[in-house]
Amino acid sequence: MTADSSFDRRFDRALASLRGLSVGDALGSQFFVPANYPLLKRRELPAGPWQWTDDTEMACSVLAVLARHERIDQDALAMSFAQHHDFDRGYGPAVNRMLRLIREGGDWRELAAGLFQGQGSWGNGAAMRIAPLGAWYAEDPEQATHQAEISAYTTHQHREAVVGTMAVAAAAALAADPAGPPTPEALLDGVIALVPRSAVGAGLRRARDMLDYGDPGTVAAVLGSGRRTSAHDTVPFALWSAARRLGDFEQVFWTTAQVGGDVDTTCAIAGGVVAAAAGGAPPAEWLRQTEELPGWVPVPAA
Repeated sequence: MTADSSFDRRFDRALASLRGLSVGDALGSQFFVPANYPLLKRRELPAGPWQWTDDTEMACSVLAVLARHERIDQDALAMSFAQHHDFDRGYGPAVNRMLRLIREGGDWRELAAGLFQGQGSWGNGAAMRIAPLGAWYAEDPEQATHQAEISAYTTHQHREAVVGTMAVAAAAALAADPAGPPTPEALLDGVIALVPRSAVGAGLRRARDMLDYGDPGTVAAVLGSGRRTSAHDTVPFALWSAARRLGDFEQVFWTTAQVGGDVDTTCAIAGGVVAAAAGGAPPAEWLRQTEELPGWVPVPAA
C-alpha cells in the first residue's frame, strides 16, 4: 500500500483515536485509587506509568479487525476479544465468563443474547471501545453507525447498549471529518440524527440543550456519569464533554474526570472522540506516561 492510500488515512485516524482512548482510560483509571482523589480535585497528574484497562484492550481488537478486514467481521472480533482477554484488566464478571466460554468453543451469538435473563447487556462496554471505528469511517458517518451496531452485538445486544455504541462511533466520525471538526452543536446534532430513538438518544438531546452549562457536575447530575455503567448513563455525558472542546484533549479529560463515576470509561470515550479530531491529540507527556499498546496491535508500515 502507498503512503497516501485511503487505507492508510483511515488507519492513521483510527490509531490516533485509539491512542487518545488509551490515555483517557489509563489516566482515568488512576482516580479510582483513593490516594489520588486530592490530585483529581487539583487537576494534578499521578505518578506513572498508567496502566490501561479492558476499555483499551477491547478497542485494540476493534482496530486489529478493521486493519485485517476493512470492516467489522463479527466472528473475528469476538474471537479477538476472547483470545486477548486479560482477566486482570477489569472486565465485568458476565463478560469474563462469556469470553472464557468463547475461547472454549462457545457461540458468541448465544452467549451474548443470553446475558441478563435474555435481555442482553445494556452496559457501556461496547461504547467504550468504539471511537477508533468512528475515526476509520470519517468520510461516512452513516457507515460508522452501521459498523458500530454490528460490533456491539458480539457482546452487548440490548438496544441501549447498541445505540450507545452507534452514538460514540458517529461522534468520532464527525469529529474526524477531513474538512475539520464541527462545532459542539453540529457534533451533537449530527449524532442525534444518526441514532434511533432510545434512552441514549433522549440523553443526547438533553446534552445538546446543556452545551452552555458551565458546571460539569450539574450536567452529570442530569445526564449521568457512568455510575450505573449503563450506556444511557455514560454516553451522553462523555459526548457532551468531548463536543465542547474538540481541540483540547487536556481540558476534556479534566472536565470528564472531575465528576467521578465510571471515570476510566467516560474518559476513554471522550478521549477517543477528541483524539480523532484534528488538533485533539493527548499531550506528549501523557502519552509517555501511558502503558504502550500491546504488541499484537497493527502498526503503520515503515
